[in-house]
Amino acid sequence: MADVVMPRLSDSMEEGTILTWMKSVGDEIAVGDEIVEIETDKANMAYESDVAGTLTEILAQEGETLAIGTPIARVGDSGEGSKASAAGPVGGEAPAGEDVASFSEPPPRHPQEGAESSEGSSDDDGAPVEASQADRVKASPVARRIAKEKSIDLSTIQGSGPGGRIVKKDVKKAASAGDGGAGVPRGAEAAKQPSTVGDAHPAGPAAEGIHPETPETAKGQTTYEDLSKLQSTIARRMSESKATAPHFYLEAEIDMSRAVEARARLKEAAGEGEVVPSFNDMVVKACALALREHPRANGAYRDGRFELYSRVNVGVAVAAEDALVVPTVFDADKKGLRQIAADSRELARKVREGAVTPPELSGGTFTVSNLGMYGIDNFSAVINTPQAAILAVGAIKERAVVRDGELTSAHLLYVTLACDHRILYGAPAAEFLARVRALLEEPLALAL
Repeated sequence: MADVVMPRLSDSMEEGTILTWMKSVGDEIAVGDEIVEIETDKANMAYESDVAGTLTEILAQEGETLAIGTPIARVGDSGEGSKASAAGPVGGEAPAGEDVASFSEPPPRHPQEGAESSEGSSDDDGAPVEASQADRVKASPVARRIAKEKSIDLSTIQGSGPGGRIVKKDVKKAASAGDGGAGVPRGAEAAKQPSTVGDAHPAGPAAEGIHPETPETAKGQTTYEDLSKLQSTIARRMSESKATAPHFYLEAEIDMSRAVEARARLKEAAGEGEVVPSFNDMVVKACALALREHPRANGAYRDGRFELYSRVNVGVAVAAEDALVVPTVFDADKKGLRQIAADSRELARKVREGAVTPPELSGGTFTVSNLGMYGIDNFSAVINTPQAAILAVGAIKERAVVRDGELTSAHLLYVTLACDHRILYGAPAAEFLARVRALLEEPLALAL
């Protein structure tokens, strides 16, 4: 008998929350099988078993938050089972003297399942349907959450992700298909009927983490929503950053006219389906080259000393669903613009589909945050501690400028460098930012 413990899935992870059990008691497990989805401080991850055998007992229920190293399940030899763990009543009280955690059946997933036996249910023809069928389907954590909220049976959806994995867009496509669309399970029609009260707020399983409305006040009705593990981590780390790292800010205006011309030529020369580097990819490359020349900007202040890193790994902030995630472009100083572009797009796709892994979110030595696509001209970002700095990038806009005494136009970009004054002082930070500007104003240097 081997214990499966809460694993460490990221370098900063201290605890994890059980999201979904993908295996049931009695299931055979092979090494590498995905058995449980866990919410960490950086992402939702499917944990792959490192032992083989039979899942004999589930010790942690969905929704429980446990410290690293805490047993969450037990795996025995093939054929071995735990009748006690499988026979507990669903939704009932545990027998006297029994610990509630010893009952392995997870709570009902949908309202209509609450009154059914944990062994299975029946379809309209009376044929048995295995209760854990949807749990064995390959799907991203985001896809599972959306399917749960919309009462969609994952087993009816054809996945378009790697290896047939169901991703967010597959579930949304099934949901938008309507009454006759694929992915809507039998019996779900009733769940889609409009409610007479509170249609704007989810009910039942969809309301997980959302508390009932309070009596109406001068501010109207108030609802409360619990933070996810990722949102809680962001709140804590941003507060710690502003409280512990003495921020100071440097602003610069960068003439991107030549970069605009260079990108236009790259776009014209690109073949069909070929990746064309974006302006943000150029910023990432320029920062990476400048970081290599200014080690303090590529370091951290920690425990009363400077940490200087040999690798230049640039984090690129990506807006995920209700959160901000920063995947890492590793060794960006050694990669060409096209490779940086390909890496950035793949990482952004994984973030939005909930498929990004903790290693892809770790190891960053500097961060670039771009809000230019939202029309933001300039802003100040919070340092992603313990990094020394973060560059906030605005929109590129054609503006009137004076050149050699004549009025003309130029494509200008405003950036703001936020620095930790404990490691990056004013003059070195200004030199670093000046180097970034020089590289972007003469983009040919990015290819050298």
